Amino acid sequence: MDEIMRRRSTRRFQERGVEPEKTERLLRAAMQSPTGRNAQDWEFLVITDEQTRQAVSHMSEYAMCAKNAPQLVAVLANLERAVQGYPLWSCDMGAVCQTILLQAEHDGLGAVWLAAWPHEGRVQYMRELFNLPEHIVPYAVIAMGYKLSEKPSEDRYDAGKVHWERY
Repeated sequence: MDEIMRRRSTRRFQERGVEPEKTERLLRAAMQSPTGRNAQDWEFLVITDEQTRQAVSHMSEYAMCAKNAPQLVAVLANLERAVQGYPLWSCDMGAVCQTILLQAEHDGLGAVWLAAWPHEGRVQYMRELFNLPEHIVPYAVIAMGYKLSEKPSEDRYDAGKVHWERY
């Protein structure tokens, strides 16, 4: 619960890189995420190269922080492994992204979720940048690194949005 309450989107990072063991823990955690019918339809692209991070930052006006993040993890959906006829893959990828954000917080990192899907222009940009085949959908990029500064926690609980038995 601490990581859930502490986690805030981080867009400014220190210049130091993310240790390989933390990256592996993030990916191990991500692969523990639930998926519809246990499809495990995720794949990941870890990006540390400065020029590539700069290119990813042009995916959208909201992705500019990617150029200053020491590491990016692109979350990719493999539609060949996804449940056919029942599109659960987008739910699967959302769970993966949330798991990565929480593991990053647990490991003392800051991170932010930069959406690619469902914006066709962003999806196409990422496909072309990384030469992705059609069955691989770039869902999101998680920019991460050590936080430049801490943001205060924020309790967002709103009892007025909770309904019991009926709406």
